[in-house]
Amino acid sequence: MDSVGRGLAGWLATMSAEDTDPLVEAVRQRIGRLARQFDRILDDVANDQDISRGDWTALSVLVRAGRPCTPSDLGRELGLTSGTVSTRIRRLAAAGFAAPAPGGGDARSRPITVTRRGRQRWRAATAERTRRERELLRSALDPQQLAAVDDGLAALLGALEQRLGAGGTHDLPRHG
Repeated sequence: MDSVGRGLAGWLATMSAEDTDPLVEAVRQRIGRLARQFDRILDDVANDQDISRGDWTALSVLVRAGRPCTPSDLGRELGLTSGTVSTRIRRLAAAGFAAPAPGGGDARSRPITVTRRGRQRWRAATAERTRRERELLRSALDPQQLAAVDDGLAALLGALEQRLGAGGTHDLPRHG
């Protein structure tokens, strides 16, 4: 039995909400706890790759964009302030993972691009993340179960996005 199964009855008893659906609450609790477990994988891989999770996420934006990005682009995509973006860009440049794109502009608006070294670090971290996740998921679920979970989550995410709008596409660190 998982941690939700062990604690759900007690949690429901403290809620005193008459309209709480135990199955919905169990699903919500499990999704949240799974998300935190996947966050642990991201943190562990970032640590193993000697990069902060925030810097890895910024590299992901640069790699996925396929073009140089302005600091404003990064801030918008990552939900960060301009000061935090400037710090992140300085760290990436100091590590040799990003560099100013050719062309003009001052530091606040000049596009940056991922370097070969940055792309290699991003690839290594991403490959390790996907390896760990594949190993965990395939060891817990057979292919039919995995497909069923995917189908159910796709239906849930589609309904939520239709009602609430699309969420972010990047695995954002908890603290910027």
